[in-house]
Amino acid sequence: MSLSDAEAIGRLPLIYFVRHGETAWNAEGRLQGQSDIDISPVGRSQADRNGRELKSLIGSAEGFDFVASPMRRTRETMERLRAAMDLDPHAYRTDQRLVELSFGDWQGFSYEDLEKRDPGITAERAADKWRFVPPGEGAESYALLLERVRPAILGFREPTICVTHGGIIRTLFVMSGMLTPDEASVVDTPQNKILRLEGGKLAWF
Repeated sequence: MSLSDAEAIGRLPLIYFVRHGETAWNAEGRLQGQSDIDISPVGRSQADRNGRELKSLIGSAEGFDFVASPMRRTRETMERLRAAMDLDPHAYRTDQRLVELSFGDWQGFSYEDLEKRDPGITAERAADKWRFVPPGEGAESYALLLERVRPAILGFREPTICVTHGGIIRTLFVMSGMLTPDEASVVDTPQNKILRLEGGKLAWF
């Protein structure tokens, strides 16, 4: 008999999740998705802060696996985080399954831009944000993202520090059973905090 997501999450080792630092597009309210954008000076400061906080939380990183989405904003965040922990910045692995969801043709646009082009479209997405798929090849909903991310998350076998994206963090809250899909689709995913998964429960630091 297969385990539910919540049961499987409850059996995972200690994991710390960090969202990448802020980018200029984040600050401007543009949909980023799989556009490969660098973090900003604010984002670098956030990454450094999160590295110092992780060092305080875990002490020695011995025995921890470090994994990041392969996008530029997550890799730089990971490298700055590791440097702040007094570790080799480049000694980590990447996993393509941890990239952000794709917004398809919407990437690079703000909701205001989209509304001007297609009045009512933002309300249509808001009505079922978890399942809404934007137009364009390869675009994903959060529901589709969860299916992609599940095997990566449930494959962790040792204490892990994972640098990823806001969409992936939303799927974690659903997998854990702590939030419904509708709640998770609008939950805040701060870039200056660390999310700990322990005993099947998620908590921000």
